[in-house]
Amino acid sequence: MRIGILTGGGDVPGLNPCIKALVYRAVDEGHEPIGIRRGWAGLLYYNPDDPTTHEECIVPLDKTIVRTIDRTGGTFLHTSRTNPGRVAIDKAPGFLDAESFPVDENGHLDFTSHVLKVLEHLKLDVLVPIGGEDTLGYAARIHREGFPIVSIPKTMDNDVFGTDYCIGFSTAITRSVRFIHQLRSTAGSHERICVVELFGRHSGETSLISAYLSGADRAIIAEVPFDIEKLARLVVKDKYANPSRYAMITISEGAREIGKEVLHHGVADPYGHKKLGGIGAVTAKRLEQITGEKTMSQQLAYLMRSGEPDSLDIMVAVNYANVAMDLILEKKFGRMVALREGRYTDVDAESPTLGIKQVDVRTLYDVEEYRPKVMHVHGKPMFLY
Repeated sequence: MRIGILTGGGDVPGLNPCIKALVYRAVDEGHEPIGIRRGWAGLLYYNPDDPTTHEECIVPLDKTIVRTIDRTGGTFLHTSRTNPGRVAIDKAPGFLDAESFPVDENGHLDFTSHVLKVLEHLKLDVLVPIGGEDTLGYAARIHREGFPIVSIPKTMDNDVFGTDYCIGFSTAITRSVRFIHQLRSTAGSHERICVVELFGRHSGETSLISAYLSGADRAIIAEVPFDIEKLARLVVKDKYANPSRYAMITISEGAREIGKEVLHHGVADPYGHKKLGGIGAVTAKRLEQITGEKTMSQQLAYLMRSGEPDSLDIMVAVNYANVAMDLILEKKFGRMVALREGRYTDVDAESPTLGIKQVDVRTLYDVEEYRPKVMHVHGKPMFLY
C-alpha cells in the first residue's frame, strides 16, 4: 500500500517520533510511506498537472530521511491550519476554477472534491492524519466521502473527544510545571502574586494538572467562569500564608470572568477559531487594582509546545503509530487511535466531531476555592480522566 502521512494544526512534541515509527513500520512491512507537507494545505495546493508543485507538497519517505527526526520537537513535514472545506477566496489555489466549487453562506469555498482527486492521483491507499479536533474532523469528512483514513490524536490541550490522551500533553505539563517553579524565584524575590497563563481553549486540563503537580495556590480553568473579587481575597490569603510572601495562580487562555467574554483577537482561522490569549495579564492587572498588591504575569504560550518531547510523549507517539499500522494492515479504516482507561485501542474516526473533551469539574475541581480537588485517585486512570 501507499500510505500518506500528514500533520495539521499546532505543532507539539512527539509528532516526529510518531512519523518515524509509522515510516519504519510501513517500510518493514513492505509498504510505501508518502509525506504530505503542511497538513491539508499540501493536498489543497497540489496541482496534478503542474510538476513544479509536487515537491513543495509531497515528499517520499524512507528510513534514511526520518532516521534522526525523533530527537527533535515539532514536525519535519511542517503544518498549517488549512481547512480545504472552508477556504477564503483570496486563499484559493490559482490553478483551480473557484466558480466551479461549492460556496457556503460566508463565501468560503469547499475544495474537498479537489482533495479527493489529488489523493487518487497520488495513488494513496490510506491516509494517516495526525492532529487535533479540527484536523481530525476534516479527516472524518474525507472518510465519509469514501477515502480510507486512520487518525492519530495530538494536542497539548489533551482535548480531542474520544481519547484519554493526545500526543504532546505530557511534555506541555512537564514544561509548565518547570516554568512555574522557575517563576517562583522572581515572585518570591519581589513578594508578588504571579499569574501564569497556559494554553487551553475549551479545556482547562493544562491549568488544572499543572497547578496540581506544581503546587500552585489557585487554578482558573476554561470550564468555570471566575469571580475576580473572590479570587483576589483567596490569593491575598495565600500570599500572607507563605513565609516568602508570594502566591502562584495558573489560568487557561480560554478562561473568563463571570459575565464577560473570552478574550480573543485577530480574524478567525479556517476552522472558525480566533486566537486567544491575554487573560493572564488582564487578571494580574485587575488583582493589583483590587488588592493593592504587586502582581506579575507570564504567558507560557509556545514555550509549552517547543522543543523535544519527554519520554512519555515519545512512548505514546510510537505506540500510536504502531496501533495505526495494525489497523491499516487489517484494513480497519475510519478509525482513530486512542487511549481509554490506560489501554491502547481505537474508536470511530468521527469521535473528534462528537463533542468537546473538558475537565470533570465535579470530581476534579473545587469551584469555590479555585483549585484542584484531587484526593481520592484509587481506581482512576493515569491522567485522572
